[in-house]
Amino acid sequence: MNLLQTYGNPTINIVVFALFVVATMGIVIAVTRQKQKASDFYTGGAAFSGRQNGLAITGDYLSAAAFLGVTGAIAISGYDGLLYSVGFFVALLLALYLVAEPMRNTGKYTMADVLSFRMQQRPVRTAAATSTLVISFVYLLAQMAGAGGLVALLLGVSDKGMQSLVIALVGVLMIVYVLVGGMKGTTWVQMIKAVLLMSGAAVMTFLVLGRHGFNLNDLLLSAQSAGLDKAGTGLGKDLLSPMMKYGATDWTKLSFLSLSLALIAGPSGLPHVLMRFYTVPTAMEARRSAVWAIILVGVFFLLTLVLGMGAAELVGQKTIMAAPGGANAAAPLLALTLGGEVFMGVISGVAFATILAVVAGLTITASASFAHDVYNSILKGGNADPEQEVKVARVTSVVIGILAIVGGIAANGQNIAFLISLAFAVAASANLPSILYTLYWPRFNTRGSVASIYTGLISAVVLIVFSPAISGSKSAMLGESVNFAWFPLDNPALVSIPLAFLAGFVATVTSPVRGDVELAMEMEVRSLTGAGAGKAIAH
Repeated sequence: MNLLQTYGNPTINIVVFALFVVATMGIVIAVTRQKQKASDFYTGGAAFSGRQNGLAITGDYLSAAAFLGVTGAIAISGYDGLLYSVGFFVALLLALYLVAEPMRNTGKYTMADVLSFRMQQRPVRTAAATSTLVISFVYLLAQMAGAGGLVALLLGVSDKGMQSLVIALVGVLMIVYVLVGGMKGTTWVQMIKAVLLMSGAAVMTFLVLGRHGFNLNDLLLSAQSAGLDKAGTGLGKDLLSPMMKYGATDWTKLSFLSLSLALIAGPSGLPHVLMRFYTVPTAMEARRSAVWAIILVGVFFLLTLVLGMGAAELVGQKTIMAAPGGANAAAPLLALTLGGEVFMGVISGVAFATILAVVAGLTITASASFAHDVYNSILKGGNADPEQEVKVARVTSVVIGILAIVGGIAANGQNIAFLISLAFAVAASANLPSILYTLYWPRFNTRGSVASIYTGLISAVVLIVFSPAISGSKSAMLGESVNFAWFPLDNPALVSIPLAFLAGFVATVTSPVRGDVELAMEMEVRSLTGAGAGKAIAH
């Protein structure tokens, strides 16, 4: 137990972290040495294969929430925590096959390219860029909070001021990655990180199962026994019991439905995941990307079940919750128990690289949206110099990095998976209705698109602000002492997503202006075939 209380060797952890940062930065510099066109900052030259992009999507999708947050959620909440894994995976199927490829075939750089294809440019691009920036910011909060908790654990830092300094350092590194590497450098880091994360999770899974003769049932029963907590710490739970967390009252059951909806619908509206499809040259490679991503992500989430239950059994819920970062510390502490200080340092280094890669991808998406959709398309009427546009994107990435640092400090200590679910709710509310209407409803028009985006965005953000997630509960971001919550659900998706769909429908059917039929037909052909979106291929 003493080993666990010290949380590994800070010196080893610092050395491993430094090696990961230097190595990944070296890769970024190496792959971006040749002179790049302005578009390469956004798409990486659209030169990646389906397998490479599948790895990068996996790297983008498997964020700190997937590794640290979901493992922690399963370790603390058991069956209910596993729902995050199921939701994240099902969501990817929906996102990749219903939304991602048609959007890639229709667009150029950003989500707004698709949403504005047959609409008035200025209002739709403004709305889409606004939603992209807000979603990216909320998502960044979760990653930065995860970084703070992780490094605090590894360096044995419990002081909030020092944790804030750590979050600031992560933000600075993120800005450097983006400025130096652009989309190409970030994609390579994503690919390498995906391999490392999958490998690390696989090794830990092997070691956990090895202790139980590779009998999953034995592991589950042992974790269940440990979770019942006969020592009386107050955290005793039956980890295999469904709805233990969400079945207490009617409101918690509705919260569960809302969470599930956010988890399943959210990724289809995440700009940074959808933007990944612009890095491949053809529609065929886009489909291949989807296949690779689904296989890898599916395998990973199966591993999280073993990791979470292993942490509950071998580390214990009391130790996990007492550590810096709380539930997010489950995976590193499990690594410490399984393989000692060096192994913990390596696994934590992988988690740190995960955070850096994801925040870099998010930052590129947000900065590209502002530069391409706001600066070029709105302020310059589509006539901005490409080099100048990239300069604006780089400046924007610095501003976003600073804002993410401030927000990450405020969100420090929250469960990452939960914070991600809030970002998913905003993405699903603001973007998904408009995306689906644009792709599959020819009559949909500018008024409907703008109404859908703003209704979803504003309702989701307002309901989050006035929910128990922010104030009025023990787990709230501002604590129990501050209470201005009036919305009873932790996640707003159950209300905000239907509102956005309804707003888009009503605004469209009540508008005297019909959608452009010819452009709708052209968009349908493009979305299904990829015509005009990439180079021709031999069949």
